Amino acid sequence: MSKELTSRETDYAQWYNDLVLKGGLADYSAVRGCMVIKPYGFALWENMRDQLDRMFKDTGHVNAYFPLFIPKSFLSKEAAHVEGFAKECAVVTHYRLKNDPDGNGIVVDPDAKLEEELIVRPTSETIIWNTYKDWIQSYRDLPLLINQWANVVRWEMRTRLFLRTAEFLWQEGHTAHATALEAVEETERMLDVYASFVEEYMAVPVIKGVKSANERFAGAVDTYCIEALMQDGKALQAGTSHFLGQNFAKAFEVQFLNKENKQEYVWATSWGVSTRLIGALIMAHSDDQGLVLPPRIAPLQVVIVPIYKGNDSKPVIDARVNEIVKSLKTLGIRVKYDNSDNSRPGWKFAEYELQGVPIRVAMGMRDLENNVVEVARRDTKEKKSVAIDGLAQHLSQLLEEIQQNLFNRALVFRNENIRKADSWDEFVNLLDNKGGFISAHWDGSSETEEKIKELTKATIRCIPLGNVKEVGNCILSGKQSEQRVLFARAY
Repeated sequence: MSKELTSRETDYAQWYNDLVLKGGLADYSAVRGCMVIKPYGFALWENMRDQLDRMFKDTGHVNAYFPLFIPKSFLSKEAAHVEGFAKECAVVTHYRLKNDPDGNGIVVDPDAKLEEELIVRPTSETIIWNTYKDWIQSYRDLPLLINQWANVVRWEMRTRLFLRTAEFLWQEGHTAHATALEAVEETERMLDVYASFVEEYMAVPVIKGVKSANERFAGAVDTYCIEALMQDGKALQAGTSHFLGQNFAKAFEVQFLNKENKQEYVWATSWGVSTRLIGALIMAHSDDQGLVLPPRIAPLQVVIVPIYKGNDSKPVIDARVNEIVKSLKTLGIRVKYDNSDNSRPGWKFAEYELQGVPIRVAMGMRDLENNVVEVARRDTKEKKSVAIDGLAQHLSQLLEEIQQNLFNRALVFRNENIRKADSWDEFVNLLDNKGGFISAHWDGSSETEEKIKELTKATIRCIPLGNVKEVGNCILSGKQSEQRVLFARAY
């Protein structure tokens, strides 16, 4: 199976596509720019979704659902918001089809034109804040902490499975608060939730920071983000949390009676992560043999493959393995016993390696006689014999070791690929020959930021939280700067 994969060194982009398709995560759709998430890929997303959902609920949030369709007039109420999304919107203009009178199939019925066009949800701030207007009257109605799991459509022209598709799955939190301080605290709290999830469950280290004005979410006062580094040296924005100020409250006239009995506009946040996290997972850990998945979110954590020697060995091995499976499930380990007879063990080994299953266990008659099994780790490819007695506990501990090893490995790579640049030539040389994050001075102007992007295709990924003040000179303009920011080429 591994021979069918393009190597990372040969063509990183093709390697990524090969893994998504041959690893059984997703497939192309008949609809241009959209994808089909296959069962294995969806199981991975479910594990990520379920853990995030628990973390949201632990911080006081509840789930709701809002319409897929948004009246066009809603988007025009917040000027920066409509400007940011106008070019990506899919628009519904009619509500009925009919048979073509000329016999050429089906056509749109011209008499079924909508009075007002509907936008297919690119994000839900507008429809949600129009609803909040009826829900919020007094400070007693606040805070309002709501999350939505949904799909959104952003009409991307250049797409890549999971990383950038016209339709994708995500969650979007939308909260309302009585004060700016509470809203900012919520924005930072949810950024911390995202960072904890990505590091502790996806085993991907992130840098927390604030976006520049150019990179800020359309309609936000401030956008906080977590940035991760992929194996090819490009950055990937793994999650964002936005302090919206009172922009949407003013646009939709959402006011409340405060404790002083005065009318005041509500303060808002929104925050989200999407299925692009699966793309981050692939590019942060996987290798030329296939996917490498962190145990905490892998659809399968352990697969057991029997090696039969004649038909007489099958019932004996099956009986022993079924006992092992039961003990693993008792510990909550996601395990599969693959005793299908349509493939040889060697093919199964390669298939599960491709799918990134963290631990593979093999058992033959000789192993059974010696009361051992062969245990193979996906992350290091190390194999060793392990006693069957106490195997469940051993594998449980090994899964945690693999989880930590993947994080440590990614952290070392990330830290080794953060470099400083103090001149334009040094900056360009690092971008072209090293990649990774480049810590450099910037004069704070949008004009300089745009010029750097135009010349190098690198963007300011974030202004790291807790940045140390350091006086220097902008790498492009030479003007004074008081801190470094992180640049990178990115997905």
